[in-house]
Amino acid sequence: MLIYDKDLRVAVVHDWLTDNGGAEKVLSAILDLFPSADIFTLVKSDKFHDAQIDKLKVTTSFIQRLPWASKYYRNYLPFFPVAVEQFDFSNYDLVLSSSYCVAKGVITGPDQLHISYCHSPMRYAWDLQFQYLKEAGLENSFKGKLTRLLLNKLRLWDYASSARVDHFISNSEFIKKRINKCYRRSSQVIYPPVDVDKFQLNEVKESYYFTCSRLVQYKKIQLIVEAFNKMPDKRLVVAGTGPEFDKIKSIASSNIELLGYVEFKKLKRLMEQAKCFVFAAEEDFGIIPVEAQACGTPVIAYGKGGCLETVIDGVTGLFFYEQEVEAIAGAVSRFEDMRWDCHTIRNHSEKFSLNKFKSNFLSFVTDKYEKFK
Repeated sequence: MLIYDKDLRVAVVHDWLTDNGGAEKVLSAILDLFPSADIFTLVKSDKFHDAQIDKLKVTTSFIQRLPWASKYYRNYLPFFPVAVEQFDFSNYDLVLSSSYCVAKGVITGPDQLHISYCHSPMRYAWDLQFQYLKEAGLENSFKGKLTRLLLNKLRLWDYASSARVDHFISNSEFIKKRINKCYRRSSQVIYPPVDVDKFQLNEVKESYYFTCSRLVQYKKIQLIVEAFNKMPDKRLVVAGTGPEFDKIKSIASSNIELLGYVEFKKLKRLMEQAKCFVFAAEEDFGIIPVEAQACGTPVIAYGKGGCLETVIDGVTGLFFYEQEVEAIAGAVSRFEDMRWDCHTIRNHSEKFSLNKFKSNFLSFVTDKYEKFK
């Protein structure tokens, strides 16, 4: 195992620093392994704060200097490829990118090793473009035609720039297949870090079902709420806020409680005491269902995407296979008739621990770098 060499010059590239989500947890774990690395990112929001990142050198792109970029950076999507290509890595030995948009497209030289941890190829430029256009109301309009042209250009760039990566790491078998499909490149699966030690096994469960997420359309929280509207004898607690909060609150029946933003201490308690965690999104991996299992809380999840790798059907949770109200209600009905072993559920979650990620990631980077030198 490589002991970190302070003389090894390391750059870490991340798409943007605006929210603390799953990708940022991966970034944080990488920085734990390479604490003197410099960070490169398209844009960093003034509201983004992380004790670890705030102490490091962060270089942003010209996007940062454009009007209202820290909040409306996505409006500058057409400029992302050229922006990420302007970063100068000539003074670094090792470049690590954490990429779900354009970070993996940086330009490096023949004496520099570039390893990319790929959360996903650019979703809206590939197989999810039709869903993106539909949800944005851009299917048939003139603006939609322009957007299709833009996505075509991004797709061509995304494919071409994938050749710049020396080695890919995928965050799940699901994304490994997507990388192979989009880029025709192989990758090594290393699951993202889940800090399972922050959650305690709780064997005494209360009677409520629980879900938490940012309330945006693809998370399908409205679908979960509509399902529990049909089950007035079942209590559902929803934590999280977002653009769909008011809409969802307006349709929720009396057995459903929307809490809005919840601090971690309370969120943790809700997760630990919940009868079951309900998850209806198609995610590339999905950290929150693993956090629920770390509490010994079983999961009802949509049986597609990363959840197929993090939930064991009939052991740590149940799957439903259509994103429909009836499918969720049916899963809840089946769940009620089953018994669950909280210890088995907790033990399974440890497969995705922070220490496991660090060990696997460092081992991979060490092996590739020693062969590269």
